Amino acid sequence: MALTELQVKKAKPTDKQQKLSDGRGMYLLVHQNGSKYWRMDYRFGGKQKTLSLGVYPDVTLAEARERREDARKLLANGGDPGAVKQAAKQAKQKALQVAENNFRNLAIELHKVKSPMWTAGHAKQWLGNLEKYALPVIGDRPIADIEPMELVGIMRTVEANGTFETRDRLLQSISAVFKYAIATGRAKHNPAEIRMALADRPKVEHFACISADELPEFLRAVTAYQNMAKVSPIAIAAMRLLMLTTTRTSEVRFSKWADFDLDAGCWVIPEEQTGRKGKIGRRNSHAVPLSAQAVKILRDLYLITGQGEYVFPNRNRAGRVISENTVLKIIETIGYKGRMTGHGFRSLARSILGEMGYRWEALEAMLSHALINQTAAAYVRTTYFEERRGIMQQWADYLDKVEAGAEVIPLRA
Repeated sequence: MALTELQVKKAKPTDKQQKLSDGRGMYLLVHQNGSKYWRMDYRFGGKQKTLSLGVYPDVTLAEARERREDARKLLANGGDPGAVKQAAKQAKQKALQVAENNFRNLAIELHKVKSPMWTAGHAKQWLGNLEKYALPVIGDRPIADIEPMELVGIMRTVEANGTFETRDRLLQSISAVFKYAIATGRAKHNPAEIRMALADRPKVEHFACISADELPEFLRAVTAYQNMAKVSPIAIAAMRLLMLTTTRTSEVRFSKWADFDLDAGCWVIPEEQTGRKGKIGRRNSHAVPLSAQAVKILRDLYLITGQGEYVFPNRNRAGRVISENTVLKIIETIGYKGRMTGHGFRSLARSILGEMGYRWEALEAMLSHALINQTAAAYVRTTYFEERRGIMQQWADYLDKVEAGAEVIPLRA
């Protein structure tokens, strides 16, 4: 006799399982704990089998009967309802697994694993580049289905913007995701081995810099400009300090009065200063010895900007510093556009002082360069500060003499 909805609802558990038949092989299986399951017994290939039709009350009596009839139709057509259901379940699980193993999810997973060991800036840049360039294209693609040409397309899009350094970093990040997928059993090959298909990075153009022979005329042009009416003393002082200290433009721009000890003739650029090169946490503070000429420039400037935090404040925007183009604008105005840059003073000083015979280690320390030779770097335990003090004074005196037109005979160090 067929079951009623009321019978199904009121069926009570006993000390053993109960089977309440609904006919045509279907019954309600009531467990001792009160759970109720729809089942259907059938024979296929000479074997007795049982098919699960769902759990009551999630699956009602009417719905269970519909599933029974679908199963009987399948049997009538020579199919095994249990095998078909199992195959559908496996296909669903595989589809879900493929969706979970897409490039986006694995990239985020790797980022979570590695970011605690990275600096905050690197972690942000690593994921940011992927989000900007890669994820919109391959983010939802199964990791095992991505082909090399898809990655070539992404790289060429970045190349078109002229950002080759970003391209190379992005490729390293993408490759790392595939290596992680291989290591965790979710991919078998790395399609990011595509460097042969990418354009070569263009040669780096060095900052424009005049020759030593052009320096006297250049310095006279700077002085002539300085003597003009309405010339900003802040801007010209920034340019003079840049010339005399061989520091970077950003280091001059963001310098603070608290960083200077004019009596001791020393400027300590903090490792955390805005504009410093290198990753935060891996920088070192840089002590710069000041020549007598540099100290005079700063003492004169202190009368103008000494009441504020920054040595070179922006005249039009409170709390800001001079523009990165301030010095470059002076250079262009005096007629050296494209021939000289603020950074060019570093190259010029390094070349001239090298010709004077000063030790390369001291000159590299003067420029705050990391030693490329790691063996040498391991033995260097000094910043050559006192030696550099003499070098800086020699450099300042040299600039004065060549501007005055005196014949300068470089002294060998």
